[in-house]
Amino acid sequence: MPMDFNRIGLAIFAIALVSGVGTSALAGKPWPLIIFVPVGVYFLFAIKVADQWQRAIVLRMGKYAGLRGPGLFHIIPVVDTITGFVDQRIRVSSVSAESTLTRDTVPVNVDAIVFWVVWNAEKSVLEVSDFLNAITMSAQTALRESIGRHELAQMLSERESMGRELQHILDEKTNPWGITVQSVEIRDVKIPPALEDAMSRQAQAERERQARTILGRAETEISEMFAQAAKAYENNPVALQLRAMNLLYEAMKEKGSMIIVPSSAVETLGLGTMLASASMSGVKPQ
Repeated sequence: MPMDFNRIGLAIFAIALVSGVGTSALAGKPWPLIIFVPVGVYFLFAIKVADQWQRAIVLRMGKYAGLRGPGLFHIIPVVDTITGFVDQRIRVSSVSAESTLTRDTVPVNVDAIVFWVVWNAEKSVLEVSDFLNAITMSAQTALRESIGRHELAQMLSERESMGRELQHILDEKTNPWGITVQSVEIRDVKIPPALEDAMSRQAQAERERQARTILGRAETEISEMFAQAAKAYENNPVALQLRAMNLLYEAMKEKGSMIIVPSSAVETLGLGTMLASASMSGVKPQ
């Protein structure tokens, strides 16, 4: 039987001891001390306390006698034994798989955390010898098996679905033990540095390819617009002259600007005197 004394048992033992000593001193006889001390020792070993989140497993002469707690409870010393206290709060276990091959034969290191809770303290003690170690080993084995069924791209982009798959596998295995696996989260997926560098170069090349594709598409659209404009100006020379005049005005309206226009263009468009007077007076040609 574990020799863990709680404060209530110690207080009762102290009260019984003081009462026995005091009564014996007043009566002048030892029998009060002989009575009070065994009573105090009995309660010292019999009174136990379990926290709100704990359940105590009690065996009576080696046979399961039931659960005790939370709070104050009583056992029969020597006859009853407490094999342990089961924590029924949500607990977290960290598992990892190192240098495990994916389905596309890529070695990865994966870290995961498992959230689980003991919903039946009786089963967790009677069905498995060490449920904490069993949970950790089962989670590690299931994680390795899941890695082997997935490709690297799936593991990097579908962590949530992989976690749900692991949770389902572990819950089926641990449910007969009175334990429920609430969730599994893939915390990190590490790949070899050489492969990480190759993937970075591949992503950079893909982005460059997309940029060149977008640029080529823009050039095609611009050329189509120019072709449409050429067809419009082909049968309308006046519109072409007006467009040329507008371009020249936009170019020379800035103060201090100088534009050199070939003489052939001046003669063809008949700009001569009009452009000279416009540049001197700053009036837009009509």
